[in-house]
This record gives sequence, structure tokens and C-alpha cells, in this order.
Amino acid sequence: MTLEEKIAQVKENIARAAREAGRDPAEITLVAATKVQTSDTIRQAIAGGVTICGENRVQEMTAHLDDDAYAGAALHFIGHLQTNKVRQVVGRVDLIESVGSEHLLDAIEAQAAKLDLVQDILLEVNIGGEESKSGVTPEELPALAEKAASCPHVRLRGLMAIPPVQAQPGGNRPFFAKMYQLYVDIRTKLAHNEADINCLSMGMSGDYEDAVREGATLVRVGTALFGPRPPMKQG
Repeated sequence: MTLEEKIAQVKENIARAAREAGRDPAEITLVAATKVQTSDTIRQAIAGGVTICGENRVQEMTAHLDDDAYAGAALHFIGHLQTNKVRQVVGRVDLIESVGSEHLLDAIEAQAAKLDLVQDILLEVNIGGEESKSGVTPEELPALAEKAASCPHVRLRGLMAIPPVQAQPGGNRPFFAKMYQLYVDIRTKLAHNEADINCLSMGMSGDYEDAVREGATLVRVGTALFGPRPPMKQG
């Protein structure tokens, strides 16, 4: 299959899962996870129907921005963001999906204030309680959401999660369902910001259809579009 055909197939899978759940397929948007892809491949993906690109690494993202590779699409930062890289990301992406600590939130607010802009963010929840993953616990989420909502140069748009890897199909549905409940709870508690909070980013190549069935509005798909990633260069 060509890249364009793969994009169409993933979009159709999203639409089918949405209809099965009684949802409007228009509520869900594909985010193409373009980690390790070339600028030419990113351009091909956008030409093939991708409207949002998601980058994991600041260095790669900066190189692609210099190439104007994302022209015609929105850009999200979806990887772990170190505070010392915040100045390279704030104001250059449409959405930072991976804000998983008060320390990072403070750094983003400070940089956005310097630039006199408002940066859209999602709060990352470590829904599986994994030590290897960043993000706040469900119990810590309300306080961080309240703080984010009070930041003048940050706009809280919703939540993001990467559940544990599961051996069995459907194994992540309980995690996705819990994330949806947290999302609903946050919207209720921050009712004055409810119009802004409309993003629930969850689901990747192996489980995005289940994520859609459980309420995702953004799914981050890489391998299903671009194939297996090449091994990381050692250096």
C-alpha cells in the first residue's frame, strides 16, 4: 500500500470504530507520529490527507521546521519534553500534548509569557502507574489542571495518555475508559474553561480503534502509516 492508501485506511478504521460507538467520525482526528521520518515523507503524508503531525524529538522537529516540512498541517509535540528544551518548542507548535509535571508547566508558562503568547497544552496522565513513563497520577491531575487553567499564557485543551503495552487485543480499553472519565471530570470541575477543553489524546498504532471506542478525540499513529521505525543510531 502507498502512504496515501495507508492514511485512508487508518481514517476509515477510525470512522468505523466511531460509528460502532455511536460517535460522529468527525469528532476524531488522526495525528501522524512522524518520529524519524524525512521531510519528504512528512510532505507526502500531508499531501495524502494528514492534517496534524506529531513530533517526539525537539532536534528532529526543529530540522523539519527549518525545511518547512509541516506546511499545510498543524504541529503537535507529543514526546517527553525536557524543561531545557521548552524555549525551542513554545510558540512553534500548535499543541504540546505531553505536559506531565508542575515544573514543566511553569517553564512553559514562563516562556510563553516572554513571547507574549498563549500556548495550548494537554496534561499527560500516567494512567498505568508505570515508573518508566512521565505524567501525573490520576490523583494529582485535578490540582495540576486547576493550576494550568489559572496560567495566563497557557490554555488547557485536555488530556493525553500512553497506557501500558498489552499482550492481548482490547487490553487497554479499561485504561482508555478511565482516561475518558478523568477527561469528563476535569471538564466538569473547570466548567468555566469547558469550551477550551475538548481534546483527549490516546491510542496508537496497535490500539487506536479501541481508543476511539472509549472516547479519544486525537489518536497518534506512526507505525501503521510509515511502517516499523528503523533502529536508533548509536553515537
